[in-house]
Formats: sequence, C-alpha cells, structure tokens
Amino acid sequence: MRLHPWQRLGLALATALLIGGCATRVTTTEGGVPIDTSHTAQGQDSRAMFLVIHYTVADLPLSLHILTKQQVSAHYLLSDESPPRIFRLVDENRRAWHSGLSGWKGHRLLNASSIGIEIVHPGFKPGFDKQRIYQPFPKEQIDALIPLVKDIVQRHQIKPERILGHGEVTPSYKEDPGPTFPWKLLADLGITPPWPDAQLVAQQQAIFATALPDAAWFQAALAQHGYVIERSGLWDEQTRRVMMNFQMRYRPANYSGQPDAETAALLHVLTVPGPIPGVAPSAALPPVLPVPLPSGD
Repeated sequence: MRLHPWQRLGLALATALLIGGCATRVTTTEGGVPIDTSHTAQGQDSRAMFLVIHYTVADLPLSLHILTKQQVSAHYLLSDESPPRIFRLVDENRRAWHSGLSGWKGHRLLNASSIGIEIVHPGFKPGFDKQRIYQPFPKEQIDALIPLVKDIVQRHQIKPERILGHGEVTPSYKEDPGPTFPWKLLADLGITPPWPDAQLVAQQQAIFATALPDAAWFQAALAQHGYVIERSGLWDEQTRRVMMNFQMRYRPANYSGQPDAETAALLHVLTVPGPIPGVAPSAALPPVLPVPLPSGD
C-alpha cells in the first residue's frame, strides 16, 4: 500500500518519538496531517454559550422529517412518547440551524454559539374568537428534558441567564416554548436565574400603578434584560411582541403584550440591582415618565 507523504512523515515522527522516549504527543488531523498535541492553551472555552429551547408545533413523524430533511435542524429532539425519547440530530460540535435571525445581549446569529433543543409539542389549539389555547407540557416530558438541560449546561458551562426560549431570542415572529413551559420550575431547580422576588415585585407594582412608565422606559428595560429591540419610543408592534414573550416567561397568566404595572415591576426587579446600604439607587434605567396606555387597536 502506498502512503501519502504526510502519512509517511507522521509515521516517521511517531516512531522517532517512541524510540526517544520523548513526552511530545504526535497524532494527525482527520485528514492525516501530523500535529503535536503536547501543549494545551488555558485561554479557551466551549463554543456553546447559549441553550435555546423550542417546540415543534408538529407530531413526532413530521418533526423528525422537518428537522432532518429540510433546511432547519436542532441538536436534540425530545419526543412526546411515553417514555419520551431524546434524538440527537446534530453533533454538539457542529452548528444546527435552529434560531434564525436571533440575538441576546449584544450577541447575534446565535446558531453559531448555541445548542438547540426541540420539544415535540402542538403549541396551541384555536379557541373561541381565534384565541390561542396553549397546551400544557406533560410532566414525563419535562422530567426527561431537565437532565438533558443539566448535562448540556454542565459540560459547556453555559451561564443560567443564557438558557432561553426561541421567542426570547427571535421575538419578532416566534413565541415558543410558550406560556405553559415551566420556567419557574427551572428557576426553582437552580438551572436558570432566581425567580423575581414576589415581595419586591409587589412593592414596585404599587409604585408603577401610580405612574406607568412610557414606551422608551419599557424598551430600555427590555433591552437591558437582553432582548433585541429598537428603541423607537413608540408602542409599536415590535415592542408588543417583545413584551409578550417577556410576559409568557415571567407572567404567563396574562401575555397580552400590553404595558402594565406588574410587567414594569417584574422588569425593574430583574434589571435594577437591589438596594445596597450606603449606596445610591441604581440609575441604570431612565426615569419613569407616566403616559397614557396604548389603544387596543
């Protein structure tokens, strides 16, 4: 068998080092190019900085077809069977096409820096007067999801605040995993950041009830929290979509996308550090300016 020159060189180097008893470690790339792996840099980490959770709005056969045969994918697919199965569709070292034109806290196009999990789930069913009735997630499915999330987060050292829903990183046209996903459970388990303190939220809600912030304040707070949002100063559709996704996670009982005192309080508690003795309150957000509520049209 004729060897490629690179292969002959690699074989010669490996033989010489074995004879010499040297600590140098020589191997080859997948293509057969000799490399020395005896030095490892300290300055490195995983390319996966985010974990993004989705639902498929399709049954298992259709979900598998879409995620394996079309120009969209995810690293993992969690089935709705009993017991659920976890399919790995894309190796974690490769980029899956799952988050689209996404962003969070200055990071953009998160496909390159994230791991995506799709959950087989119907999303919502149409209700009276075109209302969306979002369906619950079976406990058995969530029980299968949690160990997978913990495993990915531990191996890649993904920060709790970077475990997000598709609707959070792409709010302009997505809202999954929707208002029935148990974000508070993940917070209670220490997987995601602590849930907003109910007492602090109640205190702030009473303040905001007397003077609701204007659109500019909400947009600044949502941007500080992490959302990509244009600071138009208007109650526009993009602001409603971002607000809706925020409410789906932190106030799932009412996700109208409309501003109110409770939503403002939740944003304040999540984005403004708590008071520290001897230190002036944070001025990170602009002052609250009361304005009329947007119309319902």
